Amino acid sequence: MSELRKDPVSGRWVIISVERGKRPSDFAVRAHAKKGGFCAFCSGNEHTTPTEILAFRPDGSKPNTPGWTLRVVPNKFPALRVEGEENRVGDGIFDKMNGIGAHEVIIESPAHNLTLSTMPLKSVEDALLAFHYRISDLKKDKRFKYVLVFKNEGEVAGASLEHTHSQLIALPIVPRLVEEEIEHAKHYYDYKERCIYCDIIHQEIKSGERVISENQDYITLAPFAPRSPFETLILPKRHESSFMPDGKLNLLAQILQRTLRQIDKALDRPPYNMLIHTSPFREETNEYYHWHIEIKPKLTSTAGFEWGSGFYINPTPPEEAAKFMREAKI
Repeated sequence: MSELRKDPVSGRWVIISVERGKRPSDFAVRAHAKKGGFCAFCSGNEHTTPTEILAFRPDGSKPNTPGWTLRVVPNKFPALRVEGEENRVGDGIFDKMNGIGAHEVIIESPAHNLTLSTMPLKSVEDALLAFHYRISDLKKDKRFKYVLVFKNEGEVAGASLEHTHSQLIALPIVPRLVEEEIEHAKHYYDYKERCIYCDIIHQEIKSGERVISENQDYITLAPFAPRSPFETLILPKRHESSFMPDGKLNLLAQILQRTLRQIDKALDRPPYNMLIHTSPFREETNEYYHWHIEIKPKLTSTAGFEWGSGFYINPTPPEEAAKFMREAKI
């Protein structure tokens, strides 16, 4: 079983993942992924994946057979496993626990060559709905405190398979990055009695400088201090502390797909990482935090200065990035 270990200096938890160490590709220098060949995620190959957890089957077909439009399956090489208990223990000054959690793959389409930016809008809606369903279900497990949904698009961004898919990992702790966002949001709320994200949205709409696109309920922004070029945020305009976009999936799917198409057009389909930050399970409804989607195109690499200092060098001002994306003809 994997282990979670806590750095006693930084307070950061890391996953020592024994299961993922079984992959033969670990640590090998790989060439670019080959196109074509066998794909476990394509329709007709359902028997090669773990048993599905969730599937959308408009034709009423049987589980683990063709006929699906979206499937969710356990990750074959999970970072964390559902079985077991935390079993937190100390080893002198060191803290560790069993690597319990859940690691799932959301296969967003049976079509091998589609992406979130090119598939039908209904498929993007279904992916968002699947995220919501799986978060809501995993929340019932009292061992879990947080679920992170993320997407690695392209080999450089960490995707080991070409077929479009997202992933989620349920965790027995709240990730440090999310804790830091919540801590700063709470501090701002204690001082001003307003949500910092709501204030950012109001100011950015008034300025317009870093607004990339918007619709009735959502807005896409280039953040004021991005860590990397063309980093992008999608947020609900109204205050929502947790990812529960019931009834507004179409508008969220529209702006997500539009944003990804703008990135594809402006940057010639770059690899990217996408993630959803939401409130932890035990404080889902609050006045200080605001769920959001982060999209980070992989255009630069993290080097010694960034690793050593925590400062990020971004060669592209967000105002220029926002303008460039606004002008992208899609």
